[in-house]
Amino acid sequence: MNRYRYWKIFFDSILSFILIIFFLPLLVVLFIIATIDTHSNGIFFQKRIGQFGKTFIIYKFKTIHDQKKVSSATGLLLRKYKLDELPQLFNILKGDMSFVGPRPDVKGYYDALTGAERKVLELKPGLTSEASIKYSNENAVLQLQKDPLWYNDEVLFPDKLKMNLHYLENMSLANDLRILMKTIFKVIVK
Repeated sequence: MNRYRYWKIFFDSILSFILIIFFLPLLVVLFIIATIDTHSNGIFFQKRIGQFGKTFIIYKFKTIHDQKKVSSATGLLLRKYKLDELPQLFNILKGDMSFVGPRPDVKGYYDALTGAERKVLELKPGLTSEASIKYSNENAVLQLQKDPLWYNDEVLFPDKLKMNLHYLENMSLANDLRILMKTIFKVIVK
């Protein structure tokens, strides 16, 4: 077994704690903005599939208005710069997620895999991955499709799965740092 897996847990815990402290003022401001903007509590909670197929609750800032069911300009801005995902630092600190790993999906995808593909469930879901970088414009791609669900299930998901299995076999600190740097660059140049 890759020894880095054990160090990764330590790395995730320390870095998430440091970033929560560092970003605490921003987290409070974004919580207030999301609360006012969506006329809600400002935090989105949803069950996602985690490591070994266990479910966990993911945290995000809400970007969709509770009554109108649409994203506001503020919500779209939070999404564009991935600020809505900052509460996932708490998921990482709790041990539900990692900085790098497959993006946490809803039931019916990773948990439905069979055979060798189920190995992907050995990974904790991540804040970022090679697949999430490649498909950072996934919503726009899906909107262009005649049958978005089919395209997701038959094209995007299998490609993401392949990339995540490759990550599992090549997990290392250098690889994680490279993916984190690519993610930061991708968000900044949007």
